[in-house]
Amino acid sequence: MRSSTRILIIGFGDIGQRVAGRLVDRYSVSALVRSAEHARVARSLGVRAIRGDLSLRGSLHKLAGMADVVFHFAPPPGDGLRDTHTRHLLAAFARRATRKSMRAAMLSQGLPRRLVYISTTGVYGDCRGALIDETRPPKPATVRARRRLDAERTLRTWGARAGATVSILRAPGIYAADRLPLERLRKGTVALVAEDDVFTNHIHAEDLTRAALAAMRNGKPGRVYNVVDDSALLMGDYFDRVADVFRLPHPPRVSSAQAAARLSPTSLSFMSESRKIDNKRLKLELRFSLCYPTVEDFLRDVKRGG
Repeated sequence: MRSSTRILIIGFGDIGQRVAGRLVDRYSVSALVRSAEHARVARSLGVRAIRGDLSLRGSLHKLAGMADVVFHFAPPPGDGLRDTHTRHLLAAFARRATRKSMRAAMLSQGLPRRLVYISTTGVYGDCRGALIDETRPPKPATVRARRRLDAERTLRTWGARAGATVSILRAPGIYAADRLPLERLRKGTVALVAEDDVFTNHIHAEDLTRAALAAMRNGKPGRVYNVVDDSALLMGDYFDRVADVFRLPHPPRVSSAQAAARLSPTSLSFMSESRKIDNKRLKLELRFSLCYPTVEDFLRDVKRGG
């Protein structure tokens, strides 16, 4: 039987479309889209497309009072230290709450009861290879991560005021069959020598999708969850493993100093942070099991399929 719960997806990219595909048969699902192309994709999945742009607050008026559960997967703007996109979204939800308390508005169907947000493990900054969990104080080193942390704090504050359950999913590098570093390998982009290399963390797109759905069901109010697999790979070793499966050359190895002279600041920033991330809370509180516990599990499937 179809549920009366109304779902809204903000950020209708790969993960948003995967979530929609799993929910559309049981729920009324809508998605905020910016382009006609994304609107066509939404309609092809049986999803109601709502045209709007998070950077244009006035374009979001249709979002007020229309969702019980929100999946917020949209990135912050490309500059500044604050996530104005998230602020615009919450302001749109609050329109129907005029002259009411936020809690009363939520109970009268004015505000969402649940919100799941995909953030980044980049908010932890450089942990020098240490094993960390969600109790580690955030210390973002890049402006991108600082914007994500701003979004997290804004959403958790809103959730506490509104009585809504906000779940924050901190995800690392997302991979899938079409999201592997093959072009990087073909171009011969360098990696770091072992003594300078950094630990990197991963999650398959399907596991991140399933984690978002688990948070919808089981997430606790204001709770942060590290959505990472069980891999403990150095970045260069990850590239080597992918290269082996696809019969591509291993990336050339260089020192940190040499990499600084050859890579863009964005690429270099990913090679400047090292951390291993614990996922016990994900498994215990969200009652979650991984389809792909490690990158190697996925690559073995790819190899068998090839």
